Amino acid sequence: MRALPLSESKYRFPWRENNQFKLLVDGDRFFPRMLKAIEAAHHYVLLEMYLFESGSVADRFIEALQTAAQRGVAVYLLLDGFGALRLHQNDRERLAHINIQTVYYNPLRYRNWFRNFQRNHRKLLVVDGEVAFVGGAGITDQFDPPYHPERRWRDTFIEIKGPVVADWQQLFKETWDRCGPHRLALAMRSPPPVSNDQRGRVAVSSGPRRQENKRALVKRVRRAAHRAWFATAYFIPSWKIRRALRRAARHGIDVRLLLPGAHTDHPGARHAGRRFYGRLLRDGVRIFEYRSRFLHAKTALCDDWGSIGSSNLDRWNLRWNLDADQLVENGQFCEEVRHMFERDFEQSREYTYDEWRRRPWHRRLLEWFWGRVDLLIERIGSRHRFRH
Repeated sequence: MRALPLSESKYRFPWRENNQFKLLVDGDRFFPRMLKAIEAAHHYVLLEMYLFESGSVADRFIEALQTAAQRGVAVYLLLDGFGALRLHQNDRERLAHINIQTVYYNPLRYRNWFRNFQRNHRKLLVVDGEVAFVGGAGITDQFDPPYHPERRWRDTFIEIKGPVVADWQQLFKETWDRCGPHRLALAMRSPPPVSNDQRGRVAVSSGPRRQENKRALVKRVRRAAHRAWFATAYFIPSWKIRRALRRAARHGIDVRLLLPGAHTDHPGARHAGRRFYGRLLRDGVRIFEYRSRFLHAKTALCDDWGSIGSSNLDRWNLRWNLDADQLVENGQFCEEVRHMFERDFEQSREYTYDEWRRRPWHRRLLEWFWGRVDLLIERIGSRHRFRH
């Protein structure tokens, strides 16, 4: 077997040609597409989710999965033991069907101590080996609320067809085989060919030993010729990422960060990340905070390269979580991503370096306090090896 080049051997999956990628913005667009795919399933459904909470959205998915199982479709659910805590017992019972198998990744246990921090943060749906959906949202009402749609969390998914779907279902199988009571006994179907020229790769993160998303991001920032734009829900980046962003900006690259504003589910993480704003702004990085809703998306755009998935720009993700992203090399698709970013920038507040320096003392105090908390968590985490 031919040895892979060093740059390729660092990645679990290779680049695949001839895929088709569709950008889906917000839950009112990607949830109906996902449900429609489940309703059309003939053979199997693979669903891997971090958050799966009882509510209107969960009802729609449970009903679709029940119906699929009743017509003979094999359904495999891989849910995170912490992220599914709010899935009520009656909903779990609704999923009790001979054709539905459910596995919970790393259920919380007192004796596990720090291992309880290890979570499966991936969001993936594969149907019949023909289509996959990957993004940053969970099966919760926050992403498509039944009463106040204007409050839905801002997130992004990507619909995938073509050879790269086989890699996503292989990744699902590997995770299932590691944490399930038995191996996944399923004849995986090969994705049908598509008439498209979009190139894609699955980037995998599973603790400090494998951080393909971080490696790909830093590499693309260093290679960027025009732009390097990033959206993330939690911004506590590593020193290497911060250095790459600052260097690119100093060399004239249009570097922008799209981050949550006051609407966030973890204010402490926001304050901890804001302590990095000053130096980034001083070196020319443009920082935007999304104002209208909670920005939960995890998206990157560097020239004609894009990334959509579950990975945030924070050290917690990199150290503790299973994550995965769809990387895309295609000018037409990345043009759509660019337009999406520009619409989001219009709904955001941009900070300047001089303005940031004049922020009040109480905000500086919050940044200092939560920064110390972040460093404490980082020191504790560095002493405990990630196992999955």
